[in-house]
Amino acid sequence: MILASAGLSSFFINVSSGEEVNTILMEELPYAKDSLAPYISERTFEYHYGKHYAGYVSKANQFVKKTRFEGMKTEEILKKTEGRDSLKNIFNNTAQAWNHAFFWKSMKPGGGGKPSGNTGEMIDKSFGSYEIFREDFYNAAAGLFGSGWVWLVEKGGKLRIVSTSNAGSPLTKGMKPLLVLDVWEHAYYLDRMNNRSEYIKAFLDHLINWDFAESNLGK
Repeated sequence: MILASAGLSSFFINVSSGEEVNTILMEELPYAKDSLAPYISERTFEYHYGKHYAGYVSKANQFVKKTRFEGMKTEEILKKTEGRDSLKNIFNNTAQAWNHAFFWKSMKPGGGGKPSGNTGEMIDKSFGSYEIFREDFYNAAAGLFGSGWVWLVEKGGKLRIVSTSNAGSPLTKGMKPLLVLDVWEHAYYLDRMNNRSEYIKAFLDHLINWDFAESNLGK
């Protein structure tokens, strides 16, 4: 087999038969399940990664099988299915698979705090200071009604904070995602019950992977 990969989307092609096995692969965590403790526990990853994420990947592949989207890059599937009622099962599950894979990479052990490099400079330029960015990001995540995601994105040479509901993605709006926080309740309930506020603070101060944001900014 040959593995073809493009960013967060990849699929296997059987060389002998040309048969596609999976359009969307379940990505491995970039760290051990217990390495983000005490901010996110191994138990949370067992459910969030092992059940929720795995379920989205499995359903996404089921829905795209034998359609014109089979074998297509995940980003292209999102752009071609967003907002179309007849394709909402494909969009919702594919977007959730992509969003979660991006979220895992948006964190790292020993992360958080004020960034340096181009990202740090652009945060100062776009928001005025890191402190203002942190407050704005916190307020966006704390104030998001229901379930969804809060993103740091780049568009037109400026950084922005964008919230999306449910499976929404800034990819469909011509924005470049740099990092994301999962604000679905299952992301933090086992560790913090309904205390979303402490979960957001932990992400900002101890978990954000600014190296990942920097690499995305440079693409």
